[in-house]
Amino acid sequence: MSDDPRDVIEVLRCELSFLEQGGYRAQKNPLVAVSHFQDSLSCINYGLPRRPHGCNKCLLWDFVPEQYRREDVPCHFIPLTPTGLTMESRQSEAELEQNLKIWLRDTIAKLEQQRANGKL
Repeated sequence: MSDDPRDVIEVLRCELSFLEQGGYRAQKNPLVAVSHFQDSLSCINYGLPRRPHGCNKCLLWDFVPEQYRREDVPCHFIPLTPTGLTMESRQSEAELEQNLKIWLRDTIAKLEQQRANGKL
């Protein structure tokens, strides 16, 4: 478990809301690369240029498979689909956003169920 004190369900709900309102497309500047999760409030280092917190402190860490935890951006290796597509997989921006929305909805529902059952 990460040390992130934020409520995981609320953070994921905010990320989903952000995407549903245009998200990364709405803030795109052709001169600046956009990094899903890192460029949103989901990131524990959001708005902190020096990125003082290790990714292992972020609540998204718990979704990253062990073999990808040493990557520069581990949250980009969270499996978004049953076939294992991640943000690093080759897919269009539209496919990526759709897969991310589905993953967020499914993950929120699972976590809510776990919380209701006293397992979270």
